[in-house]
Formats: sequence, structure tokens, C-alpha cells
Amino acid sequence: MSPPSRLLFVCLGNICRSPTAEGVMRAVIDDAGLDGRILCDSAGTGGWHVGDRPDSRARAEARRRGIELTHRGQQVRAPDDLRPHDLVLAMDRANLRDLQAMAPPEWPDGRIRLLRDFEPGAPPHSEVPDPYYGGDDGFAEVYDICVAACTGLLAHLLDAEG
Repeated sequence: MSPPSRLLFVCLGNICRSPTAEGVMRAVIDDAGLDGRILCDSAGTGGWHVGDRPDSRARAEARRRGIELTHRGQQVRAPDDLRPHDLVLAMDRANLRDLQAMAPPEWPDGRIRLLRDFEPGAPPHSEVPDPYYGGDDGFAEVYDICVAACTGLLAHLLDAEG
């Protein structure tokens, strides 16, 4: 058996989109009976919320769907923060550019991707919208997007494994 894949989900503050994606991916992995084969974490490119729990609206939406978001905010700042991960998944193009700028020089193209690249039927370069300044509907939309994209991501990882 190969070593576990390590995924890092990244947004700006690490309190809305990336912890939701992390929690959803953990549930998708668990539902597939693959717990321990794929490891997940999340971080933000900004440091405003280091140590904070996810936004209460993100936690409420996840809880409504049957999962608990227990992550504490952390920041990704340097190539060494990225190195342990096999795949880094950005929620939007701005964070994608920031992550690509800090990527270890030895990393091949394609190791940092947009999460929605894995969502079947999503237009190319689609982003996970930031729900922070909106209402509860935005958090439900983000959750739905994460389910579709994380399900597609798992299929991609399993296909790559052979």
C-alpha cells in the first residue's frame, strides 16, 4: 500500500471555505472507507484568523449537513509549509497565484490547483465564492460546491492510484 496522500485546502482567512472543504473531504473519504489513506488539512494565505475556529455560519451549515468543523485557523507562509502536501487546493485564483509564488522550486506544475478543477461540469478556472460578507445562503452554496468538487477529487485520486 502506498503512503497516504496529503491534501491542503487553502483560502484567504481559513475560517470559511478551506475548513469547509477540509471537513467535506474528510467525510467523503470516510464514506468511501478510505480513512487514513488520504490526509487533509487547511490553511489561509492571510494570518488574521490563526487559532480561530471556523466562522459560526460555516460550522452551522456543516452541522446541518452532519459534520463538525473542528479545525483551528493556520497560515501558510513559506515553501516549507507546502512541502508536506502532495496536492494543494486553492479556493480562488488570487490564492492560487499566491500559493504558486511560494511553491517550492522543485515542485512540478499541477501540484497546486483550484479545487473546482475537480468538480464535474464546472467551467474551467471556477472559484469557490467567498461567503464571508454575505448571508447564510452563501455558506450553503460553498458546502454544495465542496461536496461536488471533493467527490470529484476523490475519484481523481483513486484513478491516479490505478
